[in-house]
Amino acid sequence: MSAAPAPAGGALRIGLTGGIGSGKSTVAARLVARGAALVDTDAIAHALTAPGGAAMPALRAAFGDDVADASGALDRARMRQRVFADPEAKRRLEGILHPMIGDETRRQAEAAVVAGCPAIVYDVPLLTESAHWRGRCDRILVVDCSADTQVQRVMARSGWAEDQVRRVIAAQATREARRAIADAVIVNEGLGLDALQAEVDALWAQWLPTGSAVEQSIG
Repeated sequence: MSAAPAPAGGALRIGLTGGIGSGKSTVAARLVARGAALVDTDAIAHALTAPGGAAMPALRAAFGDDVADASGALDRARMRQRVFADPEAKRRLEGILHPMIGDETRRQAEAAVVAGCPAIVYDVPLLTESAHWRGRCDRILVVDCSADTQVQRVMARSGWAEDQVRRVIAAQATREARRAIADAVIVNEGLGLDALQAEVDALWAQWLPTGSAVEQSIG
């Protein structure tokens, strides 16, 4: 995926990642509440593959009309099955989506710089697997929890079967690989919302202390 270049405005670039069900979205929301701009690559992908989304004509051409559901959006369950079973299908899908995601990522990052945001959070599920993403972030934040906790959370929120969740976990980077690239790890295991938000607040204070160069650049 083509990632955004370093913005020329002093914003701290935070790469945020974590496995499915780790609580990454909750951490992202708290960072936004503290003043960060969020660039959510998964949300961008959903917009591109929604009914009328910019990627849908190319996806239909590459995979056939049955790649779309009745609404005209990408049938994500069907596509997920195809890419798990066929590495070539995965490469074709990425070849279509990743350049489009990269373009929108850059646009949103540039808008955040113009707006004077002190930090840009790049929420990237596959950040660990993408060396160019890591190279374009000033800090890497990993949200971590056990696989069993991931399974419980995803089953509760999405209604997936346990084996489906575990297949997704197995296809993602390992916990060890994510932690190995991290500048900070939030272990979201047995934490209530207040405790999790307090962890994020403490990290924000460490990375963006009052009077820091980043804050001065927007003051």
